[in-house]
This record gives sequence, C-alpha cells and structure tokens, in this order.
Amino acid sequence: MQDLHEVLLEEEQQTEVLADVDPIELLRRLLIDGEDWPVALLKSMALWTIPEEIVNGREYSYFIGGEAFDWLLLAERLCQEVGELIPADEMEELLFTGKFPASFDESQVKELLGVHKRRGYLNYYYGVVVEEALQLAVEREVHKRKVSNGNQYQDDFSEEVFQKVYRESEATLTEEFRQEVGYDSVEIMSVTQMKEFTYWLFKYRIKTSDKAKIASDTKKGLDALHEMASSRRPGADAS
Repeated sequence: MQDLHEVLLEEEQQTEVLADVDPIELLRRLLIDGEDWPVALLKSMALWTIPEEIVNGREYSYFIGGEAFDWLLLAERLCQEVGELIPADEMEELLFTGKFPASFDESQVKELLGVHKRRGYLNYYYGVVVEEALQLAVEREVHKRKVSNGNQYQDDFSEEVFQKVYRESEATLTEEFRQEVGYDSVEIMSVTQMKEFTYWLFKYRIKTSDKAKIASDTKKGLDALHEMASSRRPGADAS
C-alpha cells in the first residue's frame, strides 16, 4: 500500500503532465467520448486550479477560507459550460441536493478528486454543510421549546442558537470574524462571506469546545442532514 508521501508525489506528477489541459475542455471531451458524467466532472475538478473568478458578473469562490473546497459551486460552474451533455434531471439533482445518480459509486470520489481536493471536500462538508445543519437543528429545538411554553410568535432564534452552540452572542462572533479576515462591518454579508463565516464558526467551535460537546454537536448536525435527506426521498412522509 502506498504511503501518503507516495500518493502526493504521484498526484503531483499527474498534475504536471496535465497542467496545460483546460478542465472545461477536458470535461467536454470526456462527455463526448462517452465517459459517465459524474466521473468526467470529478476528473475535471481534479485539474481545476483557479481559487476564485468572476463569470458574467457573478463571483465564484471555490475555496472557503483557503481550506474548504466548495465543490458544488464548481460543479455548477462546469455544468453551465456543458449542460447540454448531461441529463437535465440528474444535473438538477446534483446541484440542489449534492447527490450523484444511484448508478455512480461514490467511493470513487476520493480517487478522482485527488488527496488535496478530497481533504478540501471534507473540510467543506463538515465545516459548512454539517455546521449549517447543526444551527438549523438547534434552531428547531429552541422553536419547539418556545412553542411548548406558549410563545408562538417569535421568528428569530439566532441569538439563542449562537449561545447554545458557540456560547457567545452572534454580534460578538460576527465582529470577531470580520476583524480577523479584514471585512468591513457591512450590514449584510454576501453568500461567499456567509459561507466563510460558517466555516469560521466551525473552527471556532472546535477550538473552544470540549471533546464531548464537539462530538455531540457534530452528531446533531449529521442527524439533521440525514433527516432532511430522508424527507426528500420519493414516498417519504412530507409531514
């Protein structure tokens, strides 16, 4: 079995060989040649090196905090270029739910993305996707408790969510985040800034919580994700 150093060296050599290949052109060629589209898409992602860009006036930032690989945003970018070569229903399912067709063996993701992007993929999953799910799960808990106590009209529970998850106020952590990354104190963050803030909160939680709370909160986020995924399956009870 190869050790990590050998894997990284092999990946670096492969990248050098394909350094002049345009990922978008590679994706198009692979699809035209009959490659399964999830495989072609991930192979193209593995060659992608641009951290951020502006296309048709829209900002794309693919590496949140320089560590978390927003692979679905890159998937959207690539699919826009070759959408006519991918089944529309399967592409829509991927971009809205993050799910490839059932025929695709997801164990291939690690190999196809390569070590570096796979690590970034996991950083994004736990640091943004699971963290958002954790916040939602705690918000639901707070809302349920408020309703059971007769408070049916409050619709903003963010302050209590922050206190329960991060043990600090939202305003305090928002300001600390902005100062650390150098953002102005604007009232509304962009989508990219919100993702960066969520990833920052994830790292803050890991840094300031004990192991038991980290494990419990992470499990709560994962459970919430699984519940949401189950509710989207055909035939699931929508209630």
